[in-house]
Formats: sequence, C-alpha cells, structure tokens
Amino acid sequence: MRVLVTGATGFVGRAVVPALLRAGHDPVAAVRRDKPGHTADGVPAVRIADIGPATEWRSALAGVDAVVHLAAWAHRPGADPREAERECARINAAGTARLASEAAAAGVRRLVYVSTVKVHGERSPASRPFTEADAPAPEDAYGRSKLAGERAGADIAAGGGLETVTLRPPLVYGPGVPANFRALIRLCERRPPLPFASIRNRRSLVYVGNLADAVVRALE
Repeated sequence: MRVLVTGATGFVGRAVVPALLRAGHDPVAAVRRDKPGHTADGVPAVRIADIGPATEWRSALAGVDAVVHLAAWAHRPGADPREAERECARINAAGTARLASEAAAAGVRRLVYVSTVKVHGERSPASRPFTEADAPAPEDAYGRSKLAGERAGADIAAGGGLETVTLRPPLVYGPGVPANFRALIRLCERRPPLPFASIRNRRSLVYVGNLADAVVRALE
C-alpha cells in the first residue's frame, strides 16, 4: 500500500516508516514546509502547512491507500494551560477531523490513528490496567483532544468508505526517546539512591518497535 505518515520524523514515526518499508509498503512522509524533501530513510516527503482545521491535504493524499496519523501537539513543560487547551483542540481534534474528512473524500481505505491511553484518565483502578472497555475519562487538554480526534474520525468513517483504527498506547520508550523518559534515563545513569522500595506504583510501557509493528498490523 501507499501510506501517508504524519509525524514521520518524530520519535514514533522514525520507527513506523522503516517498519512499513520492511513490510513491503510504500510510505510517504507528510512534513512541515520547512523540512527536507526526504526522510533519513530516503522516503519521499510531501510538504504541508501546520495541521489544523483548514489544512490542505488533497495533494498529499493523491494516490494514497492508507494513512497513519501520528502528528500531534503534546504536553510541553511550562506551557500556559490556555495555550495547551487551544493548541490541542486545534491540532489534535480539529486537525484530525480535517484529515479524516479529506482522506474519505480522496478514497483512502483506512486511517490508523495513534491516540493515547490518557483518554481513559491519569490512573487506572488499583487492581488492573486500563482496557479499551473502560469508559473514557480524560483529565487534561491532551487527553480530551485526542478523544475528540478519535470520535471525529469514527463519525466520518460511519458515513462509509473510510475505515478507522485507533491505537491507545501508554508511555512509549526506545532509542532516542525524548522528554520525561529521557530525563529518567539520565537520572538513572547518575546512580543516585532512589526511594522506589517505598513506592507502590506500576507503569505500563510499550517499546517503540512493538508499537510500529502494531501500526503495520492495523493497516493490514
């Protein structure tokens, strides 16, 4: 399949694109207009404006069989809560709705949307992790906007033609992991005494290569 990948140059995207190539597919990277014309893997890139409710996707979707939607506005330390709410709603919710609508109009068969486990909330019941059967209960702007993106895609798919698959991964780790996980690695490398023995907590994680494989399987 010819597969358009948004967020192809991000942490997860850098694992998904090679996984698609290994599976015999033909990925195309959707990148911002200031990015190079090819990814590090030599995959061709199509330039788009910032993702939002009015993004022009027609040329990027030409000849495309499926879409993997990874691009999103994620939490940024120190960001103003009002800005976070506004940008999450614009990019993650309205931007996803626009992409799904344009994909359906272009005859794309399937859209795989990488959402987040945060649509279920910040903590699961003490006895078990979240499952897809749990009711959504997002507690922050990011979780709310990703849930809105899920629902927008499902609504458009209900009109016929486009199939949508949603994945809700927990924290993703692997080579090149950014943000808080990288900060934790740096802390462990310094080997300070850590009070983990007194903490009763478990955290679900997924390896980036396993998530990339799940994306490919969802496409197929």
